[in-house]
Amino acid sequence: MTIHTILKMGDPRLLRTAKPVVEFDTDDLHLLVRDLWETMRSVNGAGLAAPQIGVDLQVVVFGSEYRNPRYPDRPLVPLTVLLNPVIIPMSSEEEEDWEGCLSVPGLRGRVPRSKHIRYTGFDPYGDPIVREAEGFHARVVQHECDHLWGKLYPMRVKDFTHFGYTDVLFPGLDSANADD
Repeated sequence: MTIHTILKMGDPRLLRTAKPVVEFDTDDLHLLVRDLWETMRSVNGAGLAAPQIGVDLQVVVFGSEYRNPRYPDRPLVPLTVLLNPVIIPMSSEEEEDWEGCLSVPGLRGRVPRSKHIRYTGFDPYGDPIVREAEGFHARVVQHECDHLWGKLYPMRVKDFTHFGYTDVLFPGLDSANADD
């Protein structure tokens, strides 16, 4: 397993549309998934997408088995490896909440997201995944999948009075918990 460098906003690789996975249950795919988990956990992330480590494939990992120190008040999200995802809003209702990103360190912004979604895709073995999610779980899925389509959360911020440096917006927040 390898902990990879996470690409930062400004790197053109983060703006590409990732390619669908066409071969499942391969050694290379399983190694990529292990590396994504290891890299995500090394920085207490809530999720990580393959393009964030320079891999141009539609693969995301997200979730936690324990309370994430960066999100102590958020509900647990099931550990998930999702390939070739499709997100379907289950209503037109959106909610705004703060987001950050490992590729946009030190910044946070309020981002509108669908409140209730259904997501589909595949696990690394090619088995289908179909789930519904609301709240934080839905937000994490949408955020990570945006990386597969060349979108970073600042592109979704509507009111830039709610976007800025974490240490300015949240002066008491521990800087180790500042990035997503």
